[in-house]
Amino acid sequence: MDVVQQIVNGLVIGSGYACIALGWTVLLGAARLVNFAHGQMYMLAAFVCWFILTRMGLAFPIAAALTVVCFIVLGIALQLLMNRLVMTQNLTSLMIVTLGIGYVLQGGAGILFGGAPQTFRSELSRIQFRMDSVWFTAQDLLVLVMALFLYAAVWYFLNRTSQGSSIRAVAEDPKLAQLLGIDPRVVYVVIFVIEAVLVATSAILVAPRSPILTSMGFDEVIITFVVVVLGGVGSVGGALIASFAIGQFTALFGALVSPAYVTAAIFGVLMLFLIARPKGLSFR
Repeated sequence: MDVVQQIVNGLVIGSGYACIALGWTVLLGAARLVNFAHGQMYMLAAFVCWFILTRMGLAFPIAAALTVVCFIVLGIALQLLMNRLVMTQNLTSLMIVTLGIGYVLQGGAGILFGGAPQTFRSELSRIQFRMDSVWFTAQDLLVLVMALFLYAAVWYFLNRTSQGSSIRAVAEDPKLAQLLGIDPRVVYVVIFVIEAVLVATSAILVAPRSPILTSMGFDEVIITFVVVVLGGVGSVGGALIASFAIGQFTALFGALVSPAYVTAAIFGVLMLFLIARPKGLSFR
């Protein structure tokens, strides 16, 4: 086993997990809301970008921009659809409704895009850097840099701006926040749009690295949920560290044992870690 290559692979895998998990970290941590359609939203964003790129023949930057615009609309639509449940913080119903939305998105994508795997590669995916036996692509490097940038930007927004303070106030007590002049409905629209934009951005960055399937959403839900819980619910810094830790574990365990048992091993480690530290990493 080439240890250095596996460490690089772990960084590549972890940066992808970090990008995909960030939207859910914001939603669950900053707003105390759940969205079990998060993985299917990632899948749908990847297919929307693929469709614009390959079927409409537009350039990658334009396809990426149009995908983000589509998901701004989707984020607003989801908030309006679930407005009553969101305003009452009815988490049980939200879990069921978002699970249902996830299956609807998956079924709809299957009808529209088919069940066959598809690929779309950016120009950066074709650029490789090699140092002896170690290699990675320019797309891998971009995902790593963007993951660090996005986490820094989200942390700053939530902790150093008045809009971030409003989001945290609504998350703590929507009625009290309303007495302070904050409109929770507007804040929740902003939160859903942020989540949708982040999940679209993650799909644009990560999906060019591997084939995409309309059935891949559930896997993304599982792994991003592990990242959010292990990092400490709502902890932006904790989610970033958890992503890279899981990425390294995935690469090394897959190389030493078998990729087939990686998910089971991750949950085994998660259970032991949460028994010892119930709040997760919780770096804010």
